[in-house]
Amino acid sequence: MKAIIVYDSVFGNTKKIAEAMAQTVGASLVKATDLSSLDLEGVQWFIVGSPTRAFRPTPAITAWLKKLPAKSLKGVRAAAFDTRTSVDAVDSAMLKKLMKRFGYAAEKIQKELKKKGAVIESEPEGFYVLDSEGPLKDGETQRASEWAKSNVES
Repeated sequence: MKAIIVYDSVFGNTKKIAEAMAQTVGASLVKATDLSSLDLEGVQWFIVGSPTRAFRPTPAITAWLKKLPAKSLKGVRAAAFDTRTSVDAVDSAMLKKLMKRFGYAAEKIQKELKKKGAVIESEPEGFYVLDSEGPLKDGETQRASEWAKSNVES
């Protein structure tokens, strides 16, 4: 099965999650900023991830998704993920309200994947960092591997 994981990373946390997934499911791993084009022929699974920055994906992921031609992912199974700070770990009532209202990057990525024709079979997933720059919460790379495996093998 041909699977591709496209990601962006600011502090390296999202990269670690994407690497764990790619290793587990045997996917090609591509950083969004390294993409000039992407051969989607024969792709059966497409996973896209980004850190959550200001309640949305990074500009590199957003721009790349918008450049994909309409219906270019028609029939391709896809999933979205992000890295994020847990709302429970935030020490600001205002920021908690904003996080609940505006959400995270994965939801916005999934919306764009749907627009491009992808078949979405799972909810977007968030993997937790302990602080804005990390590190990842213990066990998150293992959880990411299991999430990717359950998606690709379903």
